[in-house]
Amino acid sequence: METSRRDFLRKSTSLAALTVGGITSAQASEQAVGAKPAVDKAVLKDAGMQLCEAYFSGMNEQKIALTKQMAVLGAVGGINPGMVGLKDVKPWESKAVLAVKEAWDKVGLQLRVIEGPPALGEKTKLGLAGRDEEIANFITLMKNLMQVGIDTICYNWMPVVGWYRTQNDRPGRGGALVTAFDYEAIKNLPLTQYGKVSKETLWKNLAYFLKAVVPEAEKVGMKLAMHPDDPQVDSVRGIARIMNTVDSFKRLLELYPSPSNGITMCQGNFALMGDDSGIPALIDYFGKRKKIHFVHFRNVRGDKFAFEETFHDEGIIDMYQAMKAYYAVGFKGPIRPDHVPTMYGDSNQNPGYSTIGTLYALGYTRGLMEAVSKRRT
Repeated sequence: METSRRDFLRKSTSLAALTVGGITSAQASEQAVGAKPAVDKAVLKDAGMQLCEAYFSGMNEQKIALTKQMAVLGAVGGINPGMVGLKDVKPWESKAVLAVKEAWDKVGLQLRVIEGPPALGEKTKLGLAGRDEEIANFITLMKNLMQVGIDTICYNWMPVVGWYRTQNDRPGRGGALVTAFDYEAIKNLPLTQYGKVSKETLWKNLAYFLKAVVPEAEKVGMKLAMHPDDPQVDSVRGIARIMNTVDSFKRLLELYPSPSNGITMCQGNFALMGDDSGIPALIDYFGKRKKIHFVHFRNVRGDKFAFEETFHDEGIIDMYQAMKAYYAVGFKGPIRPDHVPTMYGDSNQNPGYSTIGTLYALGYTRGLMEAVSKRRT
């Protein structure tokens, strides 16, 4: 079973009909002026980091209301013109970017990271005809995002087959539903319509992209945060995967050294890469070099060929030591919990992003932030 964040980004509710905890969008707009200080206060509370929540299924009014009550006022999502009633407007155009940013402002949240950028797809990653236009649109997106104060883009290099799980409802602790992957279930699946795509091809196309985009990112101050392949196997249905080892990320940073060229430290993926350093050591390595632009704070168990995602307080990662490492290297960027279990009474419509599981993860993450920022040495 394949699940894509891009599918989530296409689903959205109409802003005109949005109410948040009984507050209409118009009322929330009047309160937006008072929302910014609350964001700043929350950042100070969270060990200097920017605690955020993901909204891949649109502006979910229940989640918005609950996260605001928890003072988690940073948002991560996409640019979907449809969610603000725009038709025939491309998502990278300034009109769409501004309208989406204002929509989040009106409900009292600050859109901090664009995850799954709309102007980066198979043409660029596979080196197909039309990639230069796609790259030009990506550069336009960067410039327009910076105009409204959004300075981080989380992207990946997984063409055709993106985030992939073989099971989205495996029973976990107490019967909670977790996502899982088993390579044995997919190793004999047929090739995609693109046939076999080699690692060399993907590296060549990535270098082409970075050469075109990073100089423009530097000019405007955009942070590009490469997300690891998920899962980290070497290929899925004939499409190679290249961002699946620690050495691959070092190679990425060496391809075009720049403050703009960085990574998304997705802990679950890095933990499954088989590197013996451990997550705290990797945070120290990349963090001291100022290469961690964005964090996915999550936990897993297993290995890259057979794993399942867990509650934040179980799994193979010492989450306290990880948080302590972020604090020690002075990480100040956006961080969000990722891939939470679906808990009793909640919908599993968007596996990994249920509301109740998210609240548990946010509370756990904030507790660790307070612990590391107040600990005595």
